[in-house]
Amino acid sequence: MTVRPVAPADAARSFLKLGVSTLALVIAAPLAAQNYAIVPDPAAKTADSANPNDGAAAQPQTQTQGEADSTDIVVTGFRAALENAVAEKKNRDLVVESVSAEDIGKLPDASIAESIARLPGVTSQRVNGRSNAISIRGFAPDFSTTLLNGREQTSTGDNRAVEYDQYPAEVVNQVLIYKTANAALIGQGLSGTVDLKTIRPLDYGKRVFSVGTRGTYADIGKLNAGSKDFGYRATATYVDQFADDTIGVALSASYLNEPYQIQEGNAWGYADTTVGGQPAKVIGGSKSYVTSTTLKRLGLSGTVQWQMSDHFTSTLDGFYSDFNDDQIKRGIELPLAWGSGTSLTNPVVANGLVTSGTFNNVEGVIRNDSFQRKAKLYSFGYNGKYKGDDGWSAMLDLSYSRTDRDEITLETYSGTGYGQGFGATDTIGFTTGRNGTVFKPTLNYSDPNLIQLTDPLGWGGQTRQTGYFNDRKVTDEIKQYRVEIEREVATPIVHAVRFGLNYTDHSKSLAPNESFVTLPGGATIAPLPQQYRQAPTDLTYLGLGPMLSYDPRALLAGGVIVLTPNTSPDVPAKAYTTTEHLMTAYLQADLRAQLGAAELTGNVGVQAVGTEQKSRGLIYNGTGYTNIVQGDDYWDILPSANLSLRLPSDWVFRVAAARQMMRPRFDDMRVALSYGFDAQQGIISGNGGNPFLRPIRSNSFDVTVEKYFGTRGYLAAQGFYKDLKSFVYNLEQPYNYTGLPLPAAIPAGIPLQGRITRPINGTGGKIYGVELAGTLPLGQVVGFLDGFGLTGGGSYTKTEITPTPGGEPEDIPGYSRWVANGTAYFEKWGLNIRGSVRYRSTFVGELSGFGANRVRRRAIDETIVDGQIGYDFQEGTFKGLSLFLQGQNLTDTPFVTTNGGNREQVIDYQSYGRRFLAGFTYRF
Repeated sequence: MTVRPVAPADAARSFLKLGVSTLALVIAAPLAAQNYAIVPDPAAKTADSANPNDGAAAQPQTQTQGEADSTDIVVTGFRAALENAVAEKKNRDLVVESVSAEDIGKLPDASIAESIARLPGVTSQRVNGRSNAISIRGFAPDFSTTLLNGREQTSTGDNRAVEYDQYPAEVVNQVLIYKTANAALIGQGLSGTVDLKTIRPLDYGKRVFSVGTRGTYADIGKLNAGSKDFGYRATATYVDQFADDTIGVALSASYLNEPYQIQEGNAWGYADTTVGGQPAKVIGGSKSYVTSTTLKRLGLSGTVQWQMSDHFTSTLDGFYSDFNDDQIKRGIELPLAWGSGTSLTNPVVANGLVTSGTFNNVEGVIRNDSFQRKAKLYSFGYNGKYKGDDGWSAMLDLSYSRTDRDEITLETYSGTGYGQGFGATDTIGFTTGRNGTVFKPTLNYSDPNLIQLTDPLGWGGQTRQTGYFNDRKVTDEIKQYRVEIEREVATPIVHAVRFGLNYTDHSKSLAPNESFVTLPGGATIAPLPQQYRQAPTDLTYLGLGPMLSYDPRALLAGGVIVLTPNTSPDVPAKAYTTTEHLMTAYLQADLRAQLGAAELTGNVGVQAVGTEQKSRGLIYNGTGYTNIVQGDDYWDILPSANLSLRLPSDWVFRVAAARQMMRPRFDDMRVALSYGFDAQQGIISGNGGNPFLRPIRSNSFDVTVEKYFGTRGYLAAQGFYKDLKSFVYNLEQPYNYTGLPLPAAIPAGIPLQGRITRPINGTGGKIYGVELAGTLPLGQVVGFLDGFGLTGGGSYTKTEITPTPGGEPEDIPGYSRWVANGTAYFEKWGLNIRGSVRYRSTFVGELSGFGANRVRRRAIDETIVDGQIGYDFQEGTFKGLSLFLQGQNLTDTPFVTTNGGNREQVIDYQSYGRRFLAGFTYRF
């Protein structure tokens, strides 16, 4: 291919038509006077000699246009990252999607989750305004697993799903998503496996030092006293080789201090009422906040490689993340139709919903809450790889991952009086629409003479509750040991055979500590001391005006409020300590054969996985607790096959089949039970986890057709079908309480055969779909569009999973029927511009409810628009300097959930505003 020269004047006129800034044109013009060919940057290398999960795939070729000559230019930035991703997809024998760094320490997006969410068949759910969890092929995050350099990782969440904001985008060089399975891939998920990769310094092959920083601005503003709308992040990376390139070092550090601001409207739900003799729905209550979050994260990554001989290479990895999520939430909770003593007047009804009216005798609860999550993640790994001249090779891989998390929620309440019916009440007008409910109160909720610390609605009963305290400590630990032996063989089809053993010791525990917040000395109501009062918080976006504000942590530290332990059996029933001992043996044959002019590549193999799982916890017997240990052991046989037919015309046809599994959630496997005598039914009744749960298992099939244009572009159609042979759902079922301590209150003669509600294994269902994807440099099609391109994809997924026996198929969490994303870009002369759009149709989202319990709600479809403009200096004094400006959520798309899918009945309406990032990276 010959790249046509473009005159500076023509370039200037083109960019002016596109609205590019004058400053960018002035910088770009001097560089537009040369002819260029395309040669990828060494930073875009994809070889990973230390990856134990790489199959027989050929390594991607980094030369995209034959031999470079003196007029060649290096393709860097987003175009090089796309070429690298195309090469990965083409040369791997698994169905794979990937994201590569544009340059050292520079992924295409501000977060890993956002980059992953742009891949075909993948999407994300926003939590507190940021993407930190992903769904692959319509499955919830718990159905996929995440590896770091091929090794299983612990999670800062309650279960297995990794929260990606723990991993700085600047220290990750590449992300691979394996959508199909193979026997040598350890720790794979059912929907997909995400492998985060850091730099391998010997493969990188050159010395570089890179630094960067960026400022962040949240245009929604400062919503709480003491909060910020500006933040920053900084990063530095150093890569070098020593001792005749036999020792390599890669070190990365990243620090983030950024604010997130959220306006939240929330409805308790919608109550039944009658207006004019006709049934209607009306908002039952409201809980609305403004939330100010400060994220602080230190991420450190290091790799040392030593090629000890021509045959043996050692690699040592380390990663550390210290994460602090600090939130202040302030708002007003209003019991409306479901409030005791309230009445509705002047209702206006449209389509069966009361859209406006007035509630009388409303007693509101003013909320000043804090939330703080501190998490430290440690990950270390050693890989020793031997490759002999005689066709034998061997690998030893050892790793350790640990997460310690402490999550503290402190709720505090205030109002006009203690207990229902003893304080001043409000007459409050309201209007309900597609953006939630807006109010018009008559009380001044910022008046410290009116609003006092108390339990306005008597939620605590005799406890006289002025708030609630929840401290949840989670410890997650994985130890992994792996050996593999490979032998190259000379047969017409099989070119290598590998055998391996892997042992994983995984343990996770949750220890909850919950207390009621009360006033000292048993007081029921107290004014807020002057020294703790802060500037009122503005709730005008909901029509509620200002409200009384304070820092609840300062009140607790100053003794204004105190903690009274919650001794309810519900608290220890949430706790668990679960251990899994997994022994995996695998055998895989890597295939390569000539079929005329075509080539057949792939692999066939089998994993045998032995599992021993145990859960420890407390059983409540009505008067006290008993320690108990229960568990199970079982084997899974997981065959897999991946075949790719590669034609000289750059067509690739793939088929894959595998038996896959996903282990149950840790909280579902807890042994803890809470039970007692149900006087209404006259039986022993309880609820809890199930330590005998087995994995969710699937027979999975994939068929893909791919057309490549060298390594610059491709078009692909990918179909998949998963037949879930089992699923996990909650069900009330018979349970024999024999052998467990019985409550003294149980009448004599009551049978020990009772009922329990717990997770069980049952039949699954089917989920299937098709994905269309592609990357197309438009200059390949029309010469004058050189530098312009498109990348993206769309997917349609259908589910027939029946979580409830005998019921109808239901949408599982994270499932969207339609997912689409696309990026249009221009990159030439150092100038780069791109705009991205991602869409997902309605889905069931998981949110955190009271006591950090999971709450599932129907979210509406959403479209997110992002953009970026930047300039890379390619010559002269500033060579290596990159400037950029990013805009996220440019259309200010909210996150919205509804009542049972009824769009008019909004439950959550969260506005995050737009975010703008500006900064630079400098590569020496």
